Amino acid sequence: MPYQAPIKDMLFVMNELANLHAVSQLPGCEDATPETAEAVLEESAKFVAGEIAPLNHAADKEPSYWTKDGVITSKGFKEAFRQFADAGWQGLQHPTDFGGQGLPKLVGTPCVEMLHGANLSFALCPLLSDGAIEALLTAGSDEQKAVYLEPLVTGKWTGTMNLTEPQAGSDLAAVRTRAEPQGDGTYKIFGTKIFITYGDHDMTENIVHLVLARTPDAPAGVKGISLFIVPKFMVNADGSLGARNDAHCVSIEHKLGIKASPTAVLQFGDNGGAIGTLVGEENRGLEYMFIMMNAARFGVGMQGIGLSEHAYQHALAYAKDRVQSRDLNGSPSGVAIINHPDVRRLLMNMRAQTEAARALAYVGASLYDKAHHSADAEQRAQNQAVYEYLVPIIKGWSTELSQDVTRDGVQIHGGMGFIEETGAAQHYRDAKILTIYEGTTAIQANDLIGRKTVRDAGKIAKGLIAEVRATEAELANVDGADFAAIRKQLAQGAADLEAVVDYVVANIKSDIKGVFSGSVPYLKLAGIVLGGWQMARAALISQQKLSAGDGDASFYQAKIVTTRFFADHFLSQSSGIRTSIVEGSAGVLALDIDQF
Repeated sequence: MPYQAPIKDMLFVMNELANLHAVSQLPGCEDATPETAEAVLEESAKFVAGEIAPLNHAADKEPSYWTKDGVITSKGFKEAFRQFADAGWQGLQHPTDFGGQGLPKLVGTPCVEMLHGANLSFALCPLLSDGAIEALLTAGSDEQKAVYLEPLVTGKWTGTMNLTEPQAGSDLAAVRTRAEPQGDGTYKIFGTKIFITYGDHDMTENIVHLVLARTPDAPAGVKGISLFIVPKFMVNADGSLGARNDAHCVSIEHKLGIKASPTAVLQFGDNGGAIGTLVGEENRGLEYMFIMMNAARFGVGMQGIGLSEHAYQHALAYAKDRVQSRDLNGSPSGVAIINHPDVRRLLMNMRAQTEAARALAYVGASLYDKAHHSADAEQRAQNQAVYEYLVPIIKGWSTELSQDVTRDGVQIHGGMGFIEETGAAQHYRDAKILTIYEGTTAIQANDLIGRKTVRDAGKIAKGLIAEVRATEAELANVDGADFAAIRKQLAQGAADLEAVVDYVVANIKSDIKGVFSGSVPYLKLAGIVLGGWQMARAALISQQKLSAGDGDASFYQAKIVTTRFFADHFLSQSSGIRTSIVEGSAGVLALDIDQF
């Protein structure tokens, strides 16, 4: 099933929930009018449907491969990336000073979703470049910015993020790659990095590796990590490429999914040392890398949403086309399986979760723009704090639900879903990595507890819950069974989320393992309640549009029904999740290790 961007829903969420108009009033965002945004989304949709989506399934069957001379990407990727870069899509959200278009994150986010929905393996390359650009904009020297940013922003070069090592995994305190100062401002880098997305490829002339390493006198643990730029090819003073650096791809992984995205093992320094330059100050590398990681984590959340949308479209088309069994009300012959109640339930599962996750993510993008562009410093700080609270939820919840959505897509296809030729299985396989890379769901959930809830004693979380309750109060003013049901479940969800926040804050010192044993359920609960809140807002706006006779009545009616479904089937889970967190730690931790 060819991917088609859901532009109508994207524009609704951007304009009505994320308030694009307010974003376009911010200093530096004046060009991002609703009309401009719609034009950008339409062009992006045409591009990904015409050039990127058709490569997806074929590249899964014939993925990128390693040679001694370098990695060869899947057929069509090199040409498609050149079109992508030449059209300016890599620089959409980046500063005009370095060749970008300078549009706000809220406009760029739907385009990111489209790209990942169309072809996840392809889209990973621009995602990593975005992170490298963010890190250099924040921590790079003027000289580094002058040399590296324009080629990265324009897509002439690409960027990577080099954290993981064979012995380290997610424990960055165990990083061993070393950086030896040469006395001329450069360092020689020695070590091995694994799981490096697009660590080598043939789509651009150079690759800019951002590498975590330790200097000789660095303190132990994460406090002794520094960040270095290590280009594949050295860069001359005039910007031209020089000698090949001592950084080589020695193999790529053979994976369950995203097969066309080359995941490299990179070896630094086998022939005398890879030349690198320090980013920022020594021993602050993890701080700088987190800039990349936060950009990437939001992007991975968008991967989950884009992939879920594609899987939903795929399953919907099949359900409308596949004829099997008679209707339960009695039909003379077989009917399309979309007429069967459980297929409808599965489709609504897919649709409702995807729409809720999209709404929460776009609202997060709007907060990011306000945090970076508001004229008032206090407003910037407040919006940044709320955005940072939402990032682990957007990453963790959106990717976890993508596994459920893609699984349901396979189920709707039945036995045909288990066969690779239909393409449904690819969505399911591709989704699995999303809950693992850029920090597993547990790492996101630990961050949500430690840095985002405990640190401010639940202040940001409680502020969001207060906003949920304000929407709940608005629901009381609308007649009808749908709105009564939505209100009931949203009210319970808010109460359950508040009880969990109180439990976390109250018990973190006395029972830290007990609290963290419920970290992933807490993240899931926050996603469901906050996603349900955005859906409730969407239902209220849709009812106002219907009452005013404004726009597409079918679209607004469907939005209300989908919100009711989300309330009945997902918000209704909140009390059980609350119980598992507040009362469930004993069962998690009761067995001795030798009893497993």
